[in-house]
Amino acid sequence: MKRLIALGLVFTLTSTGLGWAQAQPQVPAPANFRLKDCIDYGLKNFGSIRIAQYQIETANQQARQALGQYLPQVSATGTSINNIKLQQSVVPAGVFGPEPRVFIIGQKFQTNLTAQATQTIFDRSLLIGIKANKPNQQLAALNTRQTQEDVIYNIATNYYQVFVSQQQISLLRDNLERTQQVLNILKLQRDNGVIQPVDYTRTEVSYNSTQSQLTLAENDLNLALNRLKYQMGMPQEQTLVLSDSTLLTQLPSLEQGEFSAANLVSFQQAETNIQLQDLQLQRIRAGYLPTLSLTANYGTVNLGAQTIDKLFTNFVGFGSFGIRLNVPIFDGFQRDAQIKQQRLTLLTQQEQQKLNVSAYRLQFNNAQSQIQRAQTSVQNDDRNVKLAQEVYNITTLQYKQGTKLLSDVINADNSYREARTNYINSLINLYQARLDLEQSQGKLLTFYNQL
Repeated sequence: MKRLIALGLVFTLTSTGLGWAQAQPQVPAPANFRLKDCIDYGLKNFGSIRIAQYQIETANQQARQALGQYLPQVSATGTSINNIKLQQSVVPAGVFGPEPRVFIIGQKFQTNLTAQATQTIFDRSLLIGIKANKPNQQLAALNTRQTQEDVIYNIATNYYQVFVSQQQISLLRDNLERTQQVLNILKLQRDNGVIQPVDYTRTEVSYNSTQSQLTLAENDLNLALNRLKYQMGMPQEQTLVLSDSTLLTQLPSLEQGEFSAANLVSFQQAETNIQLQDLQLQRIRAGYLPTLSLTANYGTVNLGAQTIDKLFTNFVGFGSFGIRLNVPIFDGFQRDAQIKQQRLTLLTQQEQQKLNVSAYRLQFNNAQSQIQRAQTSVQNDDRNVKLAQEVYNITTLQYKQGTKLLSDVINADNSYREARTNYINSLINLYQARLDLEQSQGKLLTFYNQL
């Protein structure tokens, strides 16, 4: 009887253990979204993408505004006045007679229609403003690219977290199933007096602990899925199932190129900002230069309207045109202070850019070290899985021959499961390290396009 129970246990453990070794680790069944599908969805639906698009359109409209300041400016005004008390004036004696005479100036009712037009001929500050249109639009485009890279990075990171949670749940369920099979055999052995009740209790405690871990892992999976949905711009109530099984079967391709800060969007953004600040400095300096513009106006006014019914009669026209020259002479040193402030702002950004380049290089070096560490961990954990499997198979064979205890088989099985878990975590860490390296090289869009 004892021999039959032992052989049944060995058969159960051997079949489940070797079955995992012969097949790949359990992965979710093919469903809706791979990593590339998640990123595609996020690039179309995440709110920051739309905001970046609005910023591009804003830059385009700012360019139109700057150009419009150098185009003709035309306006028209119209007024109708009821002079309830007209002004009076005195003409000295001797002009119209021996006595001073009082004259009323103006008329009771007056309508005046006027149109004005100005055309800038030369204004250096406006020309520099037009010149700033191109870098301003480039900055908006760079902001959009930065937003896209952020979306790619965040979605990929959260995708890996979901995948890890799924694999942990799969391993825990496998563990529960195997432990339940062991419990069934131990119960039979306990009831037949083959083992002490404490052996059964110890395994039951392990089963309950695994059950608690499974509950926590399932909760972690829900949290990870919710975070991924948020990064994708997907409604929380929508079902999301991942279907990318290649993460466990294919190692990521790693190409460590040379570092170049100029490839980073953040570097290009800072350079464009420096260019805009330099143009702003030139624009302030241009305030010292004269401006020249052409002006013209034409209007009409009614005369002799002493009653309201004559308000729109007896119109006479008037008009003029000319050239206006404005020469700044003294502004109380305000512009000089503005120039010095702007120069300090420009110097600050230039110094900050130097610090940024050092930080970018540090990030790149750290990413290189991290990926080397992750590669080593994957190789070591892969060897550990093979060794743990070998130990498990040998221990199972020795138990069958009666030279090992059941506890030895259970311990070997636990070590085997732990080695598989470590390998999965190391593999995902390698994917994350690769993602960080792509980010430090400014190649996240290339990473996405190669998925």
